[in-house]
Amino acid sequence: QTVLQGIILLPLRVICITFILLLAWLSASIATFCQPGRGFLPLKGWRRRMIQTTLSGLTRTAYFVMGFQVKVKGKAATLPEAPIFVAAPHSSFFDAIVCALTGMPSIVSRAENLSTPVFGTILSSLQPVAVSRQDPDSRKNTVAEITRRALSRGQWPQVI
Repeated sequence: QTVLQGIILLPLRVICITFILLLAWLSASIATFCQPGRGFLPLKGWRRRMIQTTLSGLTRTAYFVMGFQVKVKGKAATLPEAPIFVAAPHSSFFDAIVCALTGMPSIVSRAENLSTPVFGTILSSLQPVAVSRQDPDSRKNTVAEITRRALSRGQWPQVI
């Protein structure tokens, strides 16, 4: 009976996750369409709220469909309390859970990730600090950008 459940559940889960991923891509595309100051100015108003609510909800739903139920103990620090939020070690797809639970903050990511189909659009909507491994000044530029965002007094979302 367990094998039969797996045979039925696996395709259903894959279909649901694909649908959720496409909805996330559509939401990210809408929120960043004709975005003024793309990448240099923070998302504001309906664009930021759309990313926070829609992508956070879709990410939580995707993890639920995969069979994960996340319970939060305590309260995450707010933007005024902690403009930089540290989550480590970030070595798996579970990092998205932290992003969803903290309101879809900006993240630090490899620049190459931004050109990935579908995921790149979703990632771009989070306004990441892109790190280029080919640029020798990238580490210094990344630290400067994180500092600039952290000192922006709430104009930028938290950086994770």
